[in-house]
Amino acid sequence: MDALSDALRVLRLSGAVFLDAEFTAPWCVLSEGRRPVTEPLPSGGNVIFFHLLTEGRCRARLAGGGETVELGPGDIVLMSRDDNHLMGSELGLKPERAATLVQQVTASGLMRVEHGGGGEKTRFGCSFLICDERLCRPLLDALPRILRIPLGEGPGVAWMRNLMQAGNEETAAARPGGATVAAKLAELLFAEGLRRYIMSLPDGTVGWLAGLRDRFVGRALALMHERPGHAWTVDELAERVGISRSALAQRFTDLIGQPPMQYLTRWRMTIAAQRLRGEPVSIARLAADTGYDSEAAFNRAFKRELGETPAAWRRAGGAERSRA
Repeated sequence: MDALSDALRVLRLSGAVFLDAEFTAPWCVLSEGRRPVTEPLPSGGNVIFFHLLTEGRCRARLAGGGETVELGPGDIVLMSRDDNHLMGSELGLKPERAATLVQQVTASGLMRVEHGGGGEKTRFGCSFLICDERLCRPLLDALPRILRIPLGEGPGVAWMRNLMQAGNEETAAARPGGATVAAKLAELLFAEGLRRYIMSLPDGTVGWLAGLRDRFVGRALALMHERPGHAWTVDELAERVGISRSALAQRFTDLIGQPPMQYLTRWRMTIAAQRLRGEPVSIARLAADTGYDSEAAFNRAFKRELGETPAAWRRAGGAERSRA
């Protein structure tokens, strides 16, 4: 399994909500974290905002300032860290709070936003995803807080628009299993957006996603993800990918931001954390599966990486399920 697929597998999106938005110029709205659209999602965790523009043009920026992103038809804008953000035809206007604009269409249950001054129309689909931030690393750490992903024209835009529409229908219908289906649709949108983003990265980019594209680092990542419990060394990884030990260590650290063995430890604990909340597996079994000879060594590594013991992590996961 490649590293991106493996990271998406343990991303553990625990909810998703969709809505349809239509604005006419001039307009400017402020989206504030969880309110009100994401209130049905599980409490805690990191909210990812995913907007697919289907008509018109607009701008987006984090509310705290920084880069302004220009968007056109077929563009995705993704906010990866639950940040308040502005979107509008003109960001210098006094913004309306999105919380006051969301309406639920009674005939279908679909959530919509309609607002503006009657000028040029802009339409986009919105998806709001939630994940446990501790299990989303290194993926979230590799993403800017706001990013534009250009899809361009062609079948990719239509396919993602259809996914967004299916998510809208699941959100509206409230059918049995709808929450799970919506989360899976959101995962597909997120995964395709990430793939497009990786392909668009310029040469010289650093970070985990850029590492996936590197001939040597990408292969080393794939090996560690394929066999996380193997007693990997930098020497063995270097031999397997066809580069010297020192060159791999330097290249890996430059791109990923940490040495190979430190990355492997973090990934092992991420897998263990996900299994503790999803499987009736013993800690001894987990220790063995992640390359540890003793429970004590595994417990120390787990607490160092995630801030609590495996037993405490499992209990917290059980409490979350009982509240759901």
